[in-house]
Amino acid sequence: MRRFLMCVVAVLAVMTTQAQEAEGHGYIVKTKGAKKVAVAESTKEDGQAEEKAEPQDFFEKNFRYVSMCDWKEGMRFMVIPDKKDMVIKTFADAETGQMVPSVKLRHFIMTYQGHDNKHGGLHERVYFDCEDDGKKYYYEVPTASFDDYCIGAQGVPTLAYLGDVDVARQVLTDTILFTLASEYYVDTELNGDGFTTITDVPQGTEVQVKSIGVGTRNFPVKIIVEDKNGREFYQNVAISKTNSGLRNDEFQISNMIIHTFKGAFEMLSDNMTASSVYQKHIGEEVYTLYSTAMADASGRTAQVARLSTFVIKDIRAQRGTNYVKMTLRGLGSGREYTKQVTFNSTNVAGDIAGLHEDYFFNLFGVGNPLKMEGVKKNHIADIQKSIVHAGYTENEVRLALGEPTGQGEDNNGHMMWTYNYPDRPYVCVYFDAKLKLVTSIKK
Repeated sequence: MRRFLMCVVAVLAVMTTQAQEAEGHGYIVKTKGAKKVAVAESTKEDGQAEEKAEPQDFFEKNFRYVSMCDWKEGMRFMVIPDKKDMVIKTFADAETGQMVPSVKLRHFIMTYQGHDNKHGGLHERVYFDCEDDGKKYYYEVPTASFDDYCIGAQGVPTLAYLGDVDVARQVLTDTILFTLASEYYVDTELNGDGFTTITDVPQGTEVQVKSIGVGTRNFPVKIIVEDKNGREFYQNVAISKTNSGLRNDEFQISNMIIHTFKGAFEMLSDNMTASSVYQKHIGEEVYTLYSTAMADASGRTAQVARLSTFVIKDIRAQRGTNYVKMTLRGLGSGREYTKQVTFNSTNVAGDIAGLHEDYFFNLFGVGNPLKMEGVKKNHIADIQKSIVHAGYTENEVRLALGEPTGQGEDNNGHMMWTYNYPDRPYVCVYFDAKLKLVTSIKK
């Protein structure tokens, strides 16, 4: 134990004195605000998890899992040591046979050069050329046979597969994604591995991919995204899982799912497919039946008056929920707002005036009040306040007070609409039977 602790101290000393915070060949990327520090801390290897089967027209086409048994010469990896790898050495110098501390190889790129057992030892060796120092290194497999070892998920420790990073840069940079995970990360150190965890990113937040670099051995693709407010954060994800060192069942653990692409992000094309059931509502004109809170273009909460008119610009399903994110454009102002609503009338959260506010058909009326027969523009201000006057039409009363709880006639032949909701004052509205205009209101 004492010898082990001495090794740890020695490694940390090397890290402190070693000024070789490697450039990383452009693969080391950071979120905005990361600060340069004097001493780099340990690499983050958060839990990750399995993504569900990727669409064959994109992920399986672009990110193919390559078993170690099928590695081809020229495949590139970066040395990303975990804490334990700082003590447990992975590579040996092919010329001297001496084991090399992982910290000395941190962020160096290794190119696979095949394997053999020509040295006559008990274990086969896997060879690499290092792009940074020009030397040759090997990893000695822990089993006697390479074929026995390569069929598992172990792979070569410390190596993050750069093939996925390169492809991700080509096909994902600048694309629009939607967030799905419960947590993301923000870099705190420009030349180290410090980070903070954030848990306040709403599911379904629209983001743009700003940069892609190397993450960890388990989750090699670091995706930095930016929301509409300019806030950057990232997630390390496994996509093909080549040399991830984790079995497929390990990717199923709940705290690992956020570190798969499908657990962290949703692509625009996937979201549009999921939202196809709502396409018929896009372009509809609607108006609010109640004053309700929405998010404006800056993400701030805004209280919208009842009878505010909008056109539905977009509807996006929120994965794993009955909710959708609806984007609306004001017909008068042209301003854009978003609102989380559901088309499922059960298990909704909001409740206004005894009605579920989050339920689309209780929150919105379809159409434009000013285009309704008998609705006058100069009456709208009072209608918004639920005030009716003599001379109002039936449509104006409906807009002001809603559907009546009862209808009938009095002894003088006047139509009567009664409003006897438990949470509102009693109102009785009388209409002229022929003209169908309000003659009086009784409260």
